[in-house]
Amino acid sequence: MRIKELLNQRFSAAMQAAGIPNECSPALALSGKPQFGDYQANGAMGAAKRLKTNPRDLATKILDNLDLDGIADKLEIAGPGFINIYLSSKFLASAVADNAPKSGNHNPQTIVVDYSSPNLAKEMHVGHLRSTIIGDAVARVLEYQGHKVVRQNHMGDWGTQFGMLIAELELQLSEGEQAELALNDLEVFYQQSKKHFDEDPEFADTARAYVVKLQSGDQHCRTLWQKFIQVSVAHNLDIYQQLNVGLSREHIMPESAYNDDLQNVLDDLTAKGLAVESDGAKVVFLEELADKNGDPSVMIVQKSGGGFLYATSDLAAMRYRVNKLGADRILFYIDARQSLHMKQVFTAARKAGYAPETVGLEHHPFGTMMGKDGRPFKTRSGGTVKLADLLVEAVERAERLLRDKNTDLSDDDIKIIARKVGIGAIKYADLSKTRTNDYIFDWDAMMSFEGNTAPYLQYAYTRIRSIFRKANIDPQSFNAEINIIEPQEKALAMKLLQFEEIIDQVASEGYPHILCNYVYELASAFMSFYEHCPILKDGVDEQSQQSRLQLSKQTSETIAKGLDLLGIEVMEKM
Repeated sequence: MRIKELLNQRFSAAMQAAGIPNECSPALALSGKPQFGDYQANGAMGAAKRLKTNPRDLATKILDNLDLDGIADKLEIAGPGFINIYLSSKFLASAVADNAPKSGNHNPQTIVVDYSSPNLAKEMHVGHLRSTIIGDAVARVLEYQGHKVVRQNHMGDWGTQFGMLIAELELQLSEGEQAELALNDLEVFYQQSKKHFDEDPEFADTARAYVVKLQSGDQHCRTLWQKFIQVSVAHNLDIYQQLNVGLSREHIMPESAYNDDLQNVLDDLTAKGLAVESDGAKVVFLEELADKNGDPSVMIVQKSGGGFLYATSDLAAMRYRVNKLGADRILFYIDARQSLHMKQVFTAARKAGYAPETVGLEHHPFGTMMGKDGRPFKTRSGGTVKLADLLVEAVERAERLLRDKNTDLSDDDIKIIARKVGIGAIKYADLSKTRTNDYIFDWDAMMSFEGNTAPYLQYAYTRIRSIFRKANIDPQSFNAEINIIEPQEKALAMKLLQFEEIIDQVASEGYPHILCNYVYELASAFMSFYEHCPILKDGVDEQSQQSRLQLSKQTSETIAKGLDLLGIEVMEKM
């Protein structure tokens, strides 16, 4: 149940009955302090200013017309016209009982989420982590809400570097090497081909010729290119599986998929007078994005040599997503450095009619992962950190932590739990930071079992489940009536009832840290409840025990669902 939505409806009706214009909002907010109620309605002051009347008098009129019978125990006017709302414990108990996390949506949309999008010329590195896991968390949230989510992995598998790579692969195959072995380490392979390109003019000429052949459909080049793609994609899919990310082969829609439509896009832009010739290239001048001197923003869609650019592919992708996929909303998880590029693509797509105003176009940028030195995260030698290596280290560190705790878990259990803890720690450390900010990568902080971390939340879940094991109760089949007496019980119930509102906010704004903060606050509220409200201790009456077990069960389910939507796994023992 969305309590805020219910209160909004009741207050809006009361305000209308009090003669207040419809556009005036009840301005509902959670109360910052329990002594001022559970919610506050602050709309009387804004409405009074508009109507040029006394806000306390207007607040009284609103209360005269307000029906919160069975919902609130007490309503009071405070200060210049705040209305404090004290919710009924009986109402809260009933609301929590009906509040198990459940998906569904009465107004589903088709939402395309563009994320991850690695370049297939190299192995995935830490720079791909943020797009991959932030995009995936938001996709999960939207699916939970009942939307039709279409994941799109716009992999970079086309461009000038592939002529160089194909030439290198052909050279190694001619020397008897097998493609899979030659491409076993993509980073080394790329470095070898780049070295060849820079030092051998004949090789460089061959590479340039192969770009043209590849783009014109030459079968030999296409075959070599396909071998490279297969190995690269297999590597990426393995990373996604380790990360517990919902991207699979079916979601790959690479740059090359739009190759046949690029000329069509150029012809259409030209026919509409949007693309014009400038110094031999085809350019779209965007007055809407003019600089402070009034000079329009320049978006090149075809180079003077005839080659197409990322912008052309992105416009072709836009047409496909709107016309073929039927997108109502398109979300792009691409880092902040591409902000101007995305503005250009969005503006051109609107002008060309590829994305009508009814289709939401949203660039959700993100900052950079930084090392403790405040610079972009690198290896000790200054090289790029491979994502595969990072994940291996995370699991190894988690395993050492678990073994140091002298656990009585079996060796197999430790390995399974270490994977969940290690991968979860890396993901949560990123997701819990405001997406648009840079953040410091810190192993010690992310692996801690204290504070706002994945290990802490995973452990909070297992602690709650251990209560049921001690009581010899199966939580799956357990169901009891909730009776709210203590303030800690009420605080926990209030926090449980905020889940759907938090999900709505993440779905709307695309900031997973909001969900992270909520799950942490829920776990903290449970710890306070657990300390003050004994469950299995002697002397606790059966009704209180059953009620508190029910609150515990729903807390564990909500923590698990929150973490699941972030792509983080929980475990029954730890």
